[in-house]
Amino acid sequence: MKRDFQKSMPLILRYEGGYSNHPRDPGGVTLEGIIQRVYDGYRDRKGLKRRPLTAAMRGTAEWKTERDDIYRTQYWNAIRADELPPGVDLFLFDSAVNSGPFQAAKWLQRALRMNDVDGHIGEATLAAVLNHPDHDALIADMAARRLGMLQHLSTWDAFGKGWTARVANAKSIAQAWATGSVGPQPAKVHEDGGQAKAYASDVAQPAMDAGTAVKAGIGGGVVTGAIDSAKDALAPVAGSSDWVTQIFTILTVIGVAISIGTILYSLWANHKTSKARHAIDGDVLANVPEGKPA
Repeated sequence: MKRDFQKSMPLILRYEGGYSNHPRDPGGVTLEGIIQRVYDGYRDRKGLKRRPLTAAMRGTAEWKTERDDIYRTQYWNAIRADELPPGVDLFLFDSAVNSGPFQAAKWLQRALRMNDVDGHIGEATLAAVLNHPDHDALIADMAARRLGMLQHLSTWDAFGKGWTARVANAKSIAQAWATGSVGPQPAKVHEDGGQAKAYASDVAQPAMDAGTAVKAGIGGGVVTGAIDSAKDALAPVAGSSDWVTQIFTILTVIGVAISIGTILYSLWANHKTSKARHAIDGDVLANVPEGKPA
């Protein structure tokens, strides 16, 4: 709803904290949730000279105007939050700030059981939201899918505690708004890393995909190639002496072991890639704990 932007901002800012530049945060330098890249784009669009984000900017009138303008244009308007019902607008807004509007929209569309999950909130998505019989349940579904993806991020070990608290707290407040209540106070999740950006591009993937692993391990790997060459050289004299036969046998066993290992890695890589794809698509649901106030 239109009036909910100003109502939502104190919650988002509470989650984001102030200035941060954690080495594992993909957002890099961040001030109250605004990353340097987004701020540069905003200044470019306004025809203003770029400048670095600094902790000293926080609280200045100019920064607060720019910050709120970015939040409205980059996130709130991108998810058409003015047209969303109370609670749904808040949770989707927070999701967009933390993981991007495209990913947030996918969680909403999955929760709505839509056939076309394109990451864009158009008329069909808006109609589905407005016609949904239980916005409380819709928010819970979005939260489960959101946390399901976050748990698959490569930075989960660093920021998982804060992200979990953020999703849980935002869910509780959003559900309260959906029923006309207030809900708990927003938690200081930034104290546990909850302000770190949680992008789908950081979902953990295998170091080598299954196809490449098979090609390297069986078809064209340096080690397997060397083993095959050695076996070819020894084959004509394989039975001439015990030590030659033993070497030939050892090389054969090593080659078989590499092939088996490659196949096992390929199966594991396929499984991991499939899980990553499902997490990004919003098909993985996690148990969201009860949200706690600050």
